[in-house]
Amino acid sequence: MGASIILPHGGYKNLLTYQKSDIIFRGTSVFVRRFLRRGDRTIDQMVQAARSGKQNIVEGSEAAATSKETELKLTNVAKASLEELLEDYLDYLKTHNLQEWPKNSRKGLAARRLGREGAWEGFRPHMEEKSDEVAANLMISLVRQCTFLLTRQIQHLEADFKLHGGIRERMYDARRASRGEQWDKAAYSRLAAAKSPEALDACLREMCASLRRMATSLKRRNRWQ
Repeated sequence: MGASIILPHGGYKNLLTYQKSDIIFRGTSVFVRRFLRRGDRTIDQMVQAARSGKQNIVEGSEAAATSKETELKLTNVAKASLEELLEDYLDYLKTHNLQEWPKNSRKGLAARRLGREGAWEGFRPHMEEKSDEVAANLMISLVRQCTFLLTRQIQHLEADFKLHGGIRERMYDARRASRGEQWDKAAYSRLAAAKSPEALDACLREMCASLRRMATSLKRRNRWQ
């Protein structure tokens, strides 16, 4: 049996990038509801960017069944969407005269630890009860963690695609393997039909001669002689 054409896929819920992007989407939904005025166009932009980050990870994981290329593209779209969201949070801090926490400060380190825990329940009280500076900085820290992981995920997908190719290559290999199996079966049937050792030898000589003619034809086609 040859390698499967349809590769293992899905399982996105086990990806750290998906788990973090889900928290980002939930946290952003709370943030815009609490801190942005109704009618502000930034609300839709931030929510859609957060949703795009999460959904493209999901779609890319499912698309991996038949297209590693599509998985790679969608994963990159997810990263780009979250980078856009990151800029929105940074702009919010700037326009409201709030502080962006340095990553190695006490607050910054606490935000990073919370992000590594990767649970919405840990973020919820901060997003629903704390100030906009706290909420924005927590999302900024988590988005940066997620985009860092997405960069590594994209690098892994690129390496895998270079090594194994896409579905076209797998289909070609499968067809070639199938034809080889068919030829083996046909050859065995011809040999098995022989009624005596002499007939078996004669059949084998005929098959070898046929193979030599095929090899000569291929050499001429490829101009190897």
